[in-house]
Amino acid sequence: MTSSVPLSPTTPVDGDTPALRLFSLLELIAAKDHFVSLQGLVEETGIAKPTLHRMLHQLEAGGLIARQADGRSFGTGARVRRFAEDLMLNTVQHGARHAVLRHLVDQLGETCNVTALASNEVIYLDRVETSAPLRFLLRPGSRVPAHASASGKMILSQMTPAARRTLLSHTPLTRFTGNTITDLEAFEEEMKTVATQGFAVDREEYMSGLFCIAVLVPTDQGRSNMCVATQAPVLRLGEDRVAEMLPALRTAAAAIADIDKEGSR
Repeated sequence: MTSSVPLSPTTPVDGDTPALRLFSLLELIAAKDHFVSLQGLVEETGIAKPTLHRMLHQLEAGGLIARQADGRSFGTGARVRRFAEDLMLNTVQHGARHAVLRHLVDQLGETCNVTALASNEVIYLDRVETSAPLRFLLRPGSRVPAHASASGKMILSQMTPAARRTLLSHTPLTRFTGNTITDLEAFEEEMKTVATQGFAVDREEYMSGLFCIAVLVPTDQGRSNMCVATQAPVLRLGEDRVAEMLPALRTAAAAIADIDKEGSR
């Protein structure tokens, strides 16, 4: 009889203790941009099905993963997502990242943010306001919809079309202004443009009168869940200034990547 389990697992789940092996499995699930199944994990890790079933049950009981509506697929649970958001908001690298943002604001003259994707929303991890009297006030910890923000579009553009549809198709693409993209096919076309050009803009799609530009913070893993962005009233910022802003945004993003890399050593 032929086994469906590969002789050489592609992704080991290891650790010196049962708790570390559970954490290793959780890391594997969290790294996916799609839901996982018991059989799929068996084939990927080489762990015996009864053992893996028990590990998934433990993670589910702890609220760290959640079973999906089909009863067979799993994704990260609300508890682990809250944990990830807390880490992003309270990272020890915060002071250094904030200094980079402050310098960026001095260069551009406009409000700048560090943002990340949390579920189908963008969360502001840090923010430095411009001194200009006309500005839009949002605090760190604020959330904006991914489909109507420059950062959200930038991060979503790295996903496969199937993963994006899974994320976006279960809730309507809410219209906030006359410029909000609310059609999935039109949004896919926007994703192709963003992926090709390497930056994203929000053309008054979330708030009337507000224009935003975002670039990814680069990572060694390829995909990034963090952006550096600037935003300003359309009276001061629009399509004609994007090329002017991009070099400073990308330099700041690279600096933040170096800070995070140094902090992980």
